[in-house]
Amino acid sequence: MNFHEVIGVQVQVEGEVATATLSAGEQHLNPHGSIHGGVLATLSDIAMGAVLNASTPPDAAPVTVSLVVTYLEPAPPGRTTATGTITRQGKRITIAEAEVTAEDGTPVATAVGTFTTV
Repeated sequence: MNFHEVIGVQVQVEGEVATATLSAGEQHLNPHGSIHGGVLATLSDIAMGAVLNASTPPDAAPVTVSLVVTYLEPAPPGRTTATGTITRQGKRITIAEAEVTAEDGTPVATAVGTFTTV
């Protein structure tokens, strides 16, 4: 079982876009009642990693080098989706971006990730 399956994230890749979706419940919330920032960061990383995985040869393993998340709004419980795309793919370093939205479509976070392959 993969990590994203353990925490309840569903992943879908279509072309050059990946989505990671979570139905956030009580176990994903901070004491203020919004989705914990670590959950949003994880969702972003999964979406970016999935789109990178889809464009990487099977013998290469992409890994996260750096992840920067900017939180825009408190994320309410419910269906939350991160959409990941590749910004630049080089020989050794790839840059990807993700936007995280609440169920109503409101952007709640953005992320930029730097990846390499091992």
